[in-house]
Amino acid sequence: MATPVIMPRQGQSVESCIITKWNKQVGDSVAVGDILFSYETDKAAFDEEAKEAGTVLAIFFNEGDDVPCLTNVMVIGNSGESFAEFDPSGASAAPAEAAPAAEAAPAATEAAEAAEEIAQPAVVVGDMHISPRARALAEKSGADLSKVVPTGPDGRVIARDVQKLIDSGLIVTAAARAGYQGGAEGTGLGGRVSLRDLEKKSEPAPAPAAAAPAAAPAPAVELGAPVDDSYTEPMSNMRKVIAKAMMTSLSSMAQLTHNISYDATEVQAARKLFKEKGEKFGMEKISINDIIMYVVARTLAMPEHKALNANLIDDGKTMKYFRGVHLGMAVDTERGLMVPTIFNADKMTLKQLSATAKKLAKECKEGKISPDYLRGASFTVSNIGSLGIESFTPVVNPPQTGILGVCAITNGVRVEGGEIKVYPKMNLSLSYDHRAMDGTPASKFLVDLKNNLEAFTLMLAQG
Repeated sequence: MATPVIMPRQGQSVESCIITKWNKQVGDSVAVGDILFSYETDKAAFDEEAKEAGTVLAIFFNEGDDVPCLTNVMVIGNSGESFAEFDPSGASAAPAEAAPAAEAAPAATEAAEAAEEIAQPAVVVGDMHISPRARALAEKSGADLSKVVPTGPDGRVIARDVQKLIDSGLIVTAAARAGYQGGAEGTGLGGRVSLRDLEKKSEPAPAPAAAAPAAAPAPAVELGAPVDDSYTEPMSNMRKVIAKAMMTSLSSMAQLTHNISYDATEVQAARKLFKEKGEKFGMEKISINDIIMYVVARTLAMPEHKALNANLIDDGKTMKYFRGVHLGMAVDTERGLMVPTIFNADKMTLKQLSATAKKLAKECKEGKISPDYLRGASFTVSNIGSLGIESFTPVVNPPQTGILGVCAITNGVRVEGGEIKVYPKMNLSLSYDHRAMDGTPASKFLVDLKNNLEAFTLMLAQG
């Protein structure tokens, strides 16, 4: 039995996905678990696995097409099975639907329909006169009307003309119809015009290459002379999303940053203990960043810091407070910055939080994170201390009201008992929305966070 494969919905906020690669082609055999195609949202990339075995009967979209979620993209079944009913454009279904009527009374029916169609007033589309029936068929099927040959009276396009386009495969894919204005050559399945064809059509034609004199030597390059060796490339979808978010943040908030440092002696000692003796308890991979996020979550859960565990919504008119701490964790990936959310981080054990953080970070780097985990955070932690950064100004992720920047551990100096002593010091940078709170409560959060980190063992024992 033929089975359609749909474009999955990766998260409730995702409306469409772009097909980036087809791993199977029409006629290929498919086993359960085979990768059929790869696709991406504006934030993550995914592979679609086959859930049914069989043969690829049809593929309805091309690489580069932006496909609405839950739309049929291909059909798997047994060779020779019909797949017309699954074609999202309706093009494949048109001949099948016409067949029963043709079998009943072909000549008489066609003549009657043609006479009725010609009697109806034509619709003017640009320079074209087309019957209402033909226009409806073209819209349903995606037929490429730029290649139609009118056979109706006075040069009118009638239904049989559109049907010829469909039968010849002169069709525009559903994804390409919105931007199609005619004239593009279709290179897709069955000659269909796809988004990729539209992009090719919009590119300027290359200038004819001038024949270079055979004996002319290459011009010498004068060092220090003015030269333009720049080049351009389009920004990725994900980079555009990040750029928009950063501009929105800085242009819509009254952001301010406070800095503090704490003695990291106890945190480092705990990390050393976990590494050396934690394997028996499954805690040997707990990192300093895990410890910091654990303490941040419990500090944010204190009632006096609720303004930082919140979102400012309705154009700054409403504060949305959270009962749990949903901690955003900045993750650097090859495609750009991603911020997955550790939901209810304040209720997790250190071991649970560490495992969740590593799982989400891995999914982000592999491009397999669900978009549902890229939203809903109440506060964010951004750690670039591993790069040696000693201080920076993190940018708040709206509609959140705060973000904590975690810096590198450096050597601090202080006087104890009249002696100068060196100790491990880590800087923390808190950026916050001054519309949501004043400087004093923001500073009190940093002080409480400092004290809790310096007493980490006691906080861990408290649970």
